[in-house]
Amino acid sequence: MQVLSPEQWEPSAAAHAERARGFTAEHLERRSRGEKHPVWDFLFDYYPVTPAQLARWHPGPDVRLRGECPHIGWRYYDTDPEGTTGVDLGSLWDQRGSSLRYIRDLLAATEENTAHFDCLGLHEWAMVYRTDNPRHDLPLRLGRSGTDAVVEKHQIRCTHYDAFRFFTRPARPLNITPLTRDDQPSREQRGCVHATMDLYKWAHKLGPLVPGDLFLDCFELARAARVLDMEASPYDVRPLGFGVVPIETTEGKRMYVERQRELARRATPLRRRLITLIGETSRVAL
Repeated sequence: MQVLSPEQWEPSAAAHAERARGFTAEHLERRSRGEKHPVWDFLFDYYPVTPAQLARWHPGPDVRLRGECPHIGWRYYDTDPEGTTGVDLGSLWDQRGSSLRYIRDLLAATEENTAHFDCLGLHEWAMVYRTDNPRHDLPLRLGRSGTDAVVEKHQIRCTHYDAFRFFTRPARPLNITPLTRDDQPSREQRGCVHATMDLYKWAHKLGPLVPGDLFLDCFELARAARVLDMEASPYDVRPLGFGVVPIETTEGKRMYVERQRELARRATPLRRRLITLIGETSRVAL
């Protein structure tokens, strides 16, 4: 257990808050004007994490802090007789043990299941297939009929339930495998762009177990995954300053797989850190 003085932990907390501000300043400015952003708002709307939560620095479960730290008033922290404050692992595991074990098991299964790099991001296309009510207020790059034609010319191979559940009714039977919440651990796999993006969600749900640097690394990776998700989608995001990955073409397919593999490569060490944190703290707490 490492014990940090205020002179040691205060710069770390300040640096974390500054890095978080770099990710959220434009979002907060838009929000103050009542403006929506169809790409970036997803990271704060679908994933219910506020900019303030992102800026909150946790030292990690193996660090205790001296002095008047804000953590004294935070949930799942305690202050010992020596005046140091740190994560109360016993309380955390008593109250949230089943949730933590589920996250650990799902992340471990995602890492162990065979990776697939053949989905081509068609989940976003399946969400607008044969509907006049797309999820985003954006133009379709190929138009209504062109979008439907892309779906019909390809085999949909989505493995991510939380994408599949937003498929339109006509698109659901087109997926190579019907997906359910119960079989998520057997289907989830590390090649999936949304499984990579979800590391940010799981890091948030793990709360004080996750050191600040790991939380922001997961968020940064989620941003990169979101860019690919939308650039390869049926929507035209070029007016918003993004590019296009035209998955309906041979070159676009190559581009998608290349970027998908890079995201998976970056995700692996983050996922393994999360798995290790849950495993190690469970042994200490229990």
